[in-house]
Amino acid sequence: MKDLRPIGGRRRWISVLPLAGLAWLTSGCGVIGGKIASTSDPAGDQARHIWDLFMVPVWWLSVAVFLLVTGWLLLNIILFRRKPGDTRIPPQVHGHPRLEIAWTLIPAVILALIAIPSTRLIFQLNRDPGPSSNALRVQVIGHQWWWEFRYPEYGIVTAGDLHLVVDRPVVLTITSQDVIHSFWPPRLAGKVDAVPGRENTMVFTPEETGVFYGQCAELCGAQHAHMQFRVVVQTQQEFDAWVQKHRQPAPDPAPGTLAATGKELFEGPAGCAGCHSVNPTYDPSTPINKTLMVGPNLAYVAERQTLAAFLPNTVENLHQWIANTEQVKPYSIMAEKWWKIRAQQNQLLTDEQVNAIVEYLRSQQ
Repeated sequence: MKDLRPIGGRRRWISVLPLAGLAWLTSGCGVIGGKIASTSDPAGDQARHIWDLFMVPVWWLSVAVFLLVTGWLLLNIILFRRKPGDTRIPPQVHGHPRLEIAWTLIPAVILALIAIPSTRLIFQLNRDPGPSSNALRVQVIGHQWWWEFRYPEYGIVTAGDLHLVVDRPVVLTITSQDVIHSFWPPRLAGKVDAVPGRENTMVFTPEETGVFYGQCAELCGAQHAHMQFRVVVQTQQEFDAWVQKHRQPAPDPAPGTLAATGKELFEGPAGCAGCHSVNPTYDPSTPINKTLMVGPNLAYVAERQTLAAFLPNTVENLHQWIANTEQVKPYSIMAEKWWKIRAQQNQLLTDEQVNAIVEYLRSQQ
C-alpha cells in the first residue's frame, strides 16, 4: 500500500522556501523608486500625500493583518495537524455566533480606519487654492491618442509637454474631445478622468524641477499605451522665458532653404495644415470647441520631449513618423485619415519631400 504520510519537515520547508523568496522579491517591484512611473518617489505635494496615506495606515494595517492571519493559520496548522496513528475525526462545529460577529466587525473597523483618512484626503487634494495662491491654471484636453495643453492666462496652446513652475500651485481643468481618458503624472499627482462634455479638476504643487513621465490611465482604444505626455517643471525664470518665446509667432525658415520647401509642402501638397496648426497662441475667450484642431499644434515642436505622444523627439523618428505612419502608430487619425488615403491614391510623400518637412519642423524651436 502506498505511503500517504506527508513528507518530512525539513523537505517540506525546503520546497516552500523558493516560492517564499520569489514572492518576497516580486512584492517590491511596484514600490521601488527610480522608474519613470514610480509612485514611491513623489516630486509633487499631491503624490507625496497619496504615498504617505498608502504607507500609514494602509501599508502597516496590511502588514498587521497579514501577520495576524498568517500567524493564526500557521499556529492552527501546527497545533491541530494530524498526528501519526491518530485516526479520530475532529469535532464538527456548525456555526459560532461570537466568532462570526468578530470576523465581520474587525474588517469593518479596518476599512473605516482606511476610508476616513482617504475620504478626507480626496476632498483636500481637489480644493482650489484660490486667487491669493498665484496658481498656474492650465486646460488639459485628451484626444485619441495625445494630450493638448492650453494656458488661458497667456493665450498659449501646445501639446505633449506640460510646462509648470516648481513650488507654484497648478490647477488643471481636464476634459476630453472624444472618449474617456485619465490624466496621470505618477510622480506628481494621482489620476483624474478626462470626460467629454465635463470638466474635472486636479490641484497640486510640483516640488522638484525636471522632466516627469505621464500616461493615460484609462483604456481608450488601440493606442492607449502610446498616449503619453511629459511634465516639464521649471524655475519661474525659465517658465517666463518659455512663455515669452511661445507668445511670439513660430519662426519662418529662410527663403530658398530645405526648410522653406518643407513649409510649402506642409501648407500645400502634403495636406498637413488641414489638421495641424503652427500658431502657438489662441484667443482664450473663444470656446474650446471652436478652436480645436484635428492634430496637435506643431509650433515649436522641435523643442518637445516626444513625437506622436510616445517616440523620443529625434530626426530619425520624425522621418519615420511621417513616412511610415501606419507602422509607427496604427489606427491613429494620421494613419487612418492621411497616410492610408495617400497610400491608396499612390500619393505617399517621397523621401526628399519627407526630408524637407522634417527640416521645416526641426526649425520650429
